Amino acid sequence: MEYRLADIARLIHGELTGDGNCTVRHVLTDSRSLLYPANTLFFAIPGERNDGHDYIEELYRQGVRSFVVSRPPATLPAVSAFAPANYLLVPNVLHSLQLLAACHRRRFLTPVIGITGSNGKTVVKEWIYQTVHQEKNIVRSPKSYNSQTGVPLSVLLLDEKHDLAIFEAGISYPGEMKRLQAMILPDIGIFTHLGEAHQENFASMKEKASEKLKLFHRCRTVIYCRDHAEVAGILEKDAEFRAVSLFSWAIHAPSDVRIIPSDSNGQYRVEYAGKNFDLTIPFSDHASIENALHVTTLLLFMDYPPEVIAGRIARLTPVAMRLDLKKGVRNCTLVNDTYNSDTGSLSIALDLLARQHQHPVKTVILSDILQSGKSQDDLYREIADLLAGKKIDRLIGVGAEISAHAACFSCEKRFFTTTEELLNHLGNDIRFDKEAILVKGSRKFEFERIIRFLEDQVNKTVMEINLSAVIHNYNYFKSLLRPGVKMAVMVKAFAYGNGSAEIAGLLQHHRADCLAVAFADEGKELRENGITLPIMVMNPEESAIETLIRYRLEPEIYHFRLLEQFIQTLSEHVIYDYPVHIKLDTGMHRLGFLAHELTGLADILRRQPYILVKSVFSHLAGSDDPSLDYFVRQQVDAFRTMSKQLEDETGYSFLRHILNSAGIERFPEAQFDMVRLGIGLHGFSAVDNSKVQPVASLNSVIIQVKDIPAGESVGYNRKFIARTPTRIGIVPVGYADGLHRMLGNGTGCFAVKGKRTPTIGNISMDMCAIDLTDTDAGEGDTVTIFGKDAPLSELACRMQTIPYEVLTRIAPRVKRIYFQE
Repeated sequence: MEYRLADIARLIHGELTGDGNCTVRHVLTDSRSLLYPANTLFFAIPGERNDGHDYIEELYRQGVRSFVVSRPPATLPAVSAFAPANYLLVPNVLHSLQLLAACHRRRFLTPVIGITGSNGKTVVKEWIYQTVHQEKNIVRSPKSYNSQTGVPLSVLLLDEKHDLAIFEAGISYPGEMKRLQAMILPDIGIFTHLGEAHQENFASMKEKASEKLKLFHRCRTVIYCRDHAEVAGILEKDAEFRAVSLFSWAIHAPSDVRIIPSDSNGQYRVEYAGKNFDLTIPFSDHASIENALHVTTLLLFMDYPPEVIAGRIARLTPVAMRLDLKKGVRNCTLVNDTYNSDTGSLSIALDLLARQHQHPVKTVILSDILQSGKSQDDLYREIADLLAGKKIDRLIGVGAEISAHAACFSCEKRFFTTTEELLNHLGNDIRFDKEAILVKGSRKFEFERIIRFLEDQVNKTVMEINLSAVIHNYNYFKSLLRPGVKMAVMVKAFAYGNGSAEIAGLLQHHRADCLAVAFADEGKELRENGITLPIMVMNPEESAIETLIRYRLEPEIYHFRLLEQFIQTLSEHVIYDYPVHIKLDTGMHRLGFLAHELTGLADILRRQPYILVKSVFSHLAGSDDPSLDYFVRQQVDAFRTMSKQLEDETGYSFLRHILNSAGIERFPEAQFDMVRLGIGLHGFSAVDNSKVQPVASLNSVIIQVKDIPAGESVGYNRKFIARTPTRIGIVPVGYADGLHRMLGNGTGCFAVKGKRTPTIGNISMDMCAIDLTDTDAGEGDTVTIFGKDAPLSELACRMQTIPYEVLTRIAPRVKRIYFQE
């Protein structure tokens, strides 16, 4: 896109202050994703948790000069320092972004496919791209950009060179689709599937279906499955769709395209207007089959020959719904995005790479980008700008085209014609050490071979951590806070077993207020991994005072001896106003100053210049237990009184906080100035677990299957004797990995292929056995210790403990894989 700022002002009815002749080529809504400052227009969207207006000064200092705002420019902080800046004042920034996208869409006659439904939107979009990109230059929504913000950002990617656009639209509430429809204006609509997602916001399935179908009110054609009676009924009976051509497929109901399953898995007969042919779908799950049949029906509508359709559907490949973070060789971190390669997904992957603050060196291994629709010169200049904007240190290019454009890239670089050629150099004259490496390539280059080479080889038991779920939970708890209340996030104990540096880096990217660890060494590790947020140390020891000061860590002060020693050390270093956090004992009776000690404490604080109280806090003993609500309220009252006394006697104010995760949900009246989020970040709610998402899953594999005759034993001490012939699976996970021995002999129950499989015999150090008698599981199948189909809370109950202990028991030797959906 390219507009003069004055033209944008006219389109969105904005009041322009500044240079109307300024050229805009990029729009930005997330200040962390800035790439091209000079030609970027920032839309300062106010949200529930963050207000874009708060980041104008930061963006200005990075070179952005044009802003869409809903506050008068003169009221913005430090605006007087921004003399060259340009502002468009509008009533609603988000609506203005959507209006710009709607106006932009109307400039083009390019055919647009609009996709909606409860599930499958992104997969159908990507499979359409896989099957038609050979003939068409396609623009499509990046990843799952289908929201009120994501749709306009997607539509604004459309330009003259494209001859097909594919945009997906997702909604959560009634009334949302109207704005998305005005921006997408689809010519062809596809309704994927009607499911339970966001049902709590709609009175009925019919209401939700009707809202989603508003995307197609002005469509020429809608493609749908006629077996979905709710959707079919609305399309075929609602007056809004009388002028719309309906094109259906079905297995059971009468339809335009008839699908007949065969007796063989994945085999179907397709019958349509005399074009009858056999179809092989390379997936067995119901959702993938349905998604593939939507694409098949679209291809029939687009007049593709049956043999072309059959060939391309048979070659469909899985859609990468996530970016993986893996531990690499020699203390490297790998960002695995080997599934596809285009400039849109490259930008998203580079954002994740840039967040690996623990590694100062960033390397990208990149293949040729295929079927971009751009000239090769323009394409690789754009990629070079992306890498420069993200401060990439080294590029390793694979492919004839990227190699031919080596001069475009200013970073350290090497190029190879084939993946095989690169593999021959890895470990010889190309080495990696303590760096973050993005591996991104088109599928034909088989970059998964590079990942296998660079991946740290440990045992087959892995813990997967969903970073998208972490942020969902973080935002859920933030949504419960009053405006202005800060949140400290606990990342102690290896972030509850999920990886301190990785979780801390994610929270820093999402602008958490501060972090908290248990010991100084944990804080030191975070600093060494590039974390710059304030870090509270909850259990500092006197022997760690020098570490606290050296790494700018903020200690909890809980008794006089530590206080006096810390003041003495600061005076020796001639350091003034060092931030500390005072712990008050309001009834937990672990650490903290008691009420009768406050006057003496205040006297010391008032008389010295070396420390400055940043916050005062206490710890609740039972905020998750309704039977202890009376005691929680006693603690809150005591904290209110004690903190007020300390404030009065020291003569200055500080932050106050007492609530933990359960307290945030159950005692909103006690939020004070800050709260502390711990186990809630990892997917546990004291009120309603449907509000949060599970973060971690522990998986292993079956490495051997054996048939045990009746009377034979399994494991140490012969604790299991087979009463009948039994089929067992050996799983390489044991108590050295964190699997408690009490889970043996049937106490533990793991998930294999959707079925529960109890343990057999004792848990060994490195392995255990499970009962496969009633399953068809075999060697190589995944075993879920906790995760999908095996809730962590259930495992904790079987262990007679709490989820905290289960997570923190998982040993460091278990590989952590981080992914972002």
